[in-house]
Amino acid sequence: MAKVCTGASMSLDGYISGPGETGFDKLFKWYENGDITVETTHPELTFHLTEVSATHWRRLIAETGALVVGRKLFDITQGWGGDHPMGVPVVVVTHSVPDGWPREGAPFHFVTEGGTEGIERAVALARELAGDKNVVVNAGTIAQQCLDARLLDEVGIDLVPVLLGGGTPFFTDLKGAPYELEGPVAIAEGKDVTHLRYRVRYA
Repeated sequence: MAKVCTGASMSLDGYISGPGETGFDKLFKWYENGDITVETTHPELTFHLTEVSATHWRRLIAETGALVVGRKLFDITQGWGGDHPMGVPVVVVTHSVPDGWPREGAPFHFVTEGGTEGIERAVALARELAGDKNVVVNAGTIAQQCLDARLLDEVGIDLVPVLLGGGTPFFTDLKGAPYELEGPVAIAEGKDVTHLRYRVRYA
């Protein structure tokens, strides 16, 4: 069965963004420190990765069939202009459907139920859209809700050697903590980043 996964670039002290939404230049430095050009569905958005990181990224793309994201990320990116850079369907968890959405031809779906019911419905819809591929949920609140609902199978961390000293943690206020993870089940040493994957183990 396809997995429900999450992943993010994370600082050594556990943050996926710094205070006041800062630190991204440090967290995503590895996207531009190699010689291999990796394209996305957006021609203006290309990465320049090392061989190790390019292999990691291409595996992620090949295995991902749909995404689940929160309203905050959707708004920050302005809905990626109607087409996510990964080229897969996106399920947005939100209290209300944004003005002007859904749009014809744009593979975005909106789930407005709250609480556990909402995250369960979002993941179920994403599974349908993903077919036999994985569902990837964005880090932070959505990943936390999936973990508490026992829906999350795998956690990926692109560990970056920087200490941000505060900001948004990968996970916080987990209802069922502590959770034990198995692994790392995969590890790849890139330049200025270590790519790690862990399996979630529920008691």
